[in-house]
Amino acid sequence: MAVSSSTILRGVKEYLLITLGIVIYTVGWAIFLTPNNLIGGGVSGISAIIQYATGLKMGYSYFVINTVLLIISVIIIGPAFGAKTVYAIILASVCLNVFQSIIPETIIQDFALPCSIFGGSMAGLGIGMSISQGGSTGGTDIVALIITKFRNISPGRIILTMDVFIIASSLLFPSFDVDGQRIPFDSKFSIAVYGMIIVTVCGHVVDLYLAGSKQSVQLFILSRHYEEIADMVSKDFHRGVTVLNGEGWYTKQPASVLMVITRKTDLNLLLRSIKRVDPDAFLSISSVSGVYGQGFDSIKGAKKS
Repeated sequence: MAVSSSTILRGVKEYLLITLGIVIYTVGWAIFLTPNNLIGGGVSGISAIIQYATGLKMGYSYFVINTVLLIISVIIIGPAFGAKTVYAIILASVCLNVFQSIIPETIIQDFALPCSIFGGSMAGLGIGMSISQGGSTGGTDIVALIITKFRNISPGRIILTMDVFIIASSLLFPSFDVDGQRIPFDSKFSIAVYGMIIVTVCGHVVDLYLAGSKQSVQLFILSRHYEEIADMVSKDFHRGVTVLNGEGWYTKQPASVLMVITRKTDLNLLLRSIKRVDPDAFLSISSVSGVYGQGFDSIKGAKKS
């Protein structure tokens, strides 16, 4: 079956945004976090602890740990993560090493609090961009999925608990700054506090970005070529289409109106595709506050005791 140009463009857009998100995420680490020996949550936090203690670049341990977690997840819960997640993990592993090599370690130092805020914000923005396109940086997300398979515990609570444990564990390991000087315990305690700030800022930015990227719109489309447009929306954009029977009051002729609900991020591409089918199509677009069902958000039911 031939792949349409809209499907190709959609796939290219998704991978470009994942790539941009991973670049922002890793640049945030290279500029703001690692030069100040700061620690975040997840696998990146573990990799940072290993780097500060041994000098091994973050990218190596990041890749190894995520690979092991992916293998375990496939064995226990099946292939829950797709090609985009594998791509994001490999790209992040490479970028973590590359950007640390080309960006001077002394570019921003001795400003731990603002660096925690800026670094956490960039990490959150990058993760949010990746997640919004179906990618994931893996890490504690994988562990949360494995645990929730056997225990009725909130994934968010699991991830938060692990992040706190990872940051606190940094106090137990030696840490050396960019000049090779051992960091005293009191300074490591301050770094752990900044780590909590990083995790909080990162999580908040992820939520803000995803809330914006998940905004939906409702379209009403009036066109003589409604069947062709409906097929295009269904096959190329994988969105449901409802055909409403109406009557043009001026012409007194029957008319078919298409109702489509889609993500706001897909709107421009969808409009261009509709105009290619029928340049004279009449369109009405409105924002909707909540969409629940297949392809959108799900209603969380009460947990059974």
